[in-house]
Amino acid sequence: MSFLSRIMVVKSKAHFSAGGNNHPGDLSIPFQGTRKKSSNQARSRVAIVIVSFAAVYCVIGGRLVQYGLAKPDTVSSIGRADNLMASRPDILDRNGEILATDIRTVSLYAEPHKIVDADEAVEQLSTVLPNLNVAEIYNKLKSKSRFQWLRRQLTPKQQSEILALGIPGIGFRPEKRRFYPGGPTASHIVGHVNVDNRGIAGMERWIDNQGLADLAAIGMTSDAKLEPVKLSIDLRVQNILRDVVVDAMGKFKSLAAGGVVMDVKTGEILAMVSYPDYDPNKPADGAKEGWMNRMSNGTFEMGSTFKSFTTAMALDSGKVTLKDSFDARFPIRIGGFTIKDFHGKHRVLTVPEIFQYSSNIGTAKMADIVGIAGHKEFLTRIGLLSKMQTELPEVKMPSQPREWKKINSITISFGHGVSTTPLQTAVAGAALLNGGHLIEPTFLPRTAQEAAAASTTVIKKSTSDDMRFLFRWNAVNGSGKNARVPGYNVGGKTGTADKVVNGRYSNAANFNAFLAGFPIDNPRYVVLTFIDEPKTDKGNGAALAGNTAAPMVHDIISRSAPLLGVEPKFGEDGSALLVSY
Repeated sequence: MSFLSRIMVVKSKAHFSAGGNNHPGDLSIPFQGTRKKSSNQARSRVAIVIVSFAAVYCVIGGRLVQYGLAKPDTVSSIGRADNLMASRPDILDRNGEILATDIRTVSLYAEPHKIVDADEAVEQLSTVLPNLNVAEIYNKLKSKSRFQWLRRQLTPKQQSEILALGIPGIGFRPEKRRFYPGGPTASHIVGHVNVDNRGIAGMERWIDNQGLADLAAIGMTSDAKLEPVKLSIDLRVQNILRDVVVDAMGKFKSLAAGGVVMDVKTGEILAMVSYPDYDPNKPADGAKEGWMNRMSNGTFEMGSTFKSFTTAMALDSGKVTLKDSFDARFPIRIGGFTIKDFHGKHRVLTVPEIFQYSSNIGTAKMADIVGIAGHKEFLTRIGLLSKMQTELPEVKMPSQPREWKKINSITISFGHGVSTTPLQTAVAGAALLNGGHLIEPTFLPRTAQEAAAASTTVIKKSTSDDMRFLFRWNAVNGSGKNARVPGYNVGGKTGTADKVVNGRYSNAANFNAFLAGFPIDNPRYVVLTFIDEPKTDKGNGAALAGNTAAPMVHDIISRSAPLLGVEPKFGEDGSALLVSY
């Protein structure tokens, strides 16, 4: 017997002897108790496992139900939907017409780690999106990232067709798209947004600069509808202005054209157009020429419209009156340059005649009386040498000579040597007609009281009265005849500026403008139009401002004045009344 067996026998004997009444026949009793105990433990363990699995499945089921009841935009690996769905405020005109609003759309995305077959996925997507960049999409689907945009802002039909393809790893994210019901009608004022619904031009950018962009950056924006932003624009007048500008550009085969209608008492912009323009619903299509806002972000030598400011400067200085005369018989020769009149009268001219005949010689002599320093100070005071302040982000700084010499003052007096924007020329023109108050232009509603509080007096009221007389005088007797509208007493000043071509002024390329006010006896609105390099087959003189820019003013006023509530004045015989001074 082995050593191990002997030990087992000894232990067994000891066990029986210790039991007292036990005997060999009772050996089965402890073994049966052990089996029963093990069976109970096994059943307990199985019950615990079953309960655990049931609990896990209940949790999973509960989560599935939760996901099933949740909004689709919360089931995604690309962050909160609210950040992408953030609203922008509607933009309205002064009468409540919608200029810009948000519409709901969806964008297509992929989770590359879930894509089974990138080649097949690209092939299927191409059947719905035929202009898809196959190579680019394939690379996105094969990338190691967990999220890739494939196409932003799909149509409902495209979404439905892609859903029907059933491609694993492809999904849609709800977004908002900016919609401009008027298309290009007010594109340079309203501006546009990028694909992420962030303003990048015009009043859309201004809205973001007021804090909307900062809130979006830190995730504080939401899908809640925001208070609309109302502009000063009158969509009816805006339509008329654009219609006239587009027609003029086509008629005269020009490079560009534009115009503005402004309230002289409040500085509100009622309408403004720069053409070529673009459709903010498809901004990329206008990237070549249409994005350029020539009214506020383009500077030009404004030609003889500047004679309005030179004349006002001379009158306001007290050194010149309407009764004064200047010798315009001979050209002015200075610094190797000869200053002469385009249609010279070769005689002494009164101040109204200098304005009427647009005499360069007479205007230069009035500027000379004021002096170089006074000339520069006046143009600065009236806002023509400083960057214009307004809500529109696209505003360009005017240009002027680094050093003003006498030759500079002479040429600037009749509109050459200083380049400024057409919009700020209109703003300065309003100050000549509204009693002498320079009011910063605004694209937001503004009351006359608010404007008065923010205005600066730049000329005497008597000077403003004299300028209204000269504007009307020129419309009746001078180059502004084609701008007249019966009953509305239009007054204005033409400007035909030779453009610089290859470093020299060319009389074959003009920048034409017309600065007008109506009704001129008590002006309510300023209208400025321009047309860049107009062409005509009617011979010399037909492409001047009086025959191109002035008729544009006529068309704008005749169509928009009734909408603006300006009542015409007629005599008892039905003829238009002329205001006398």
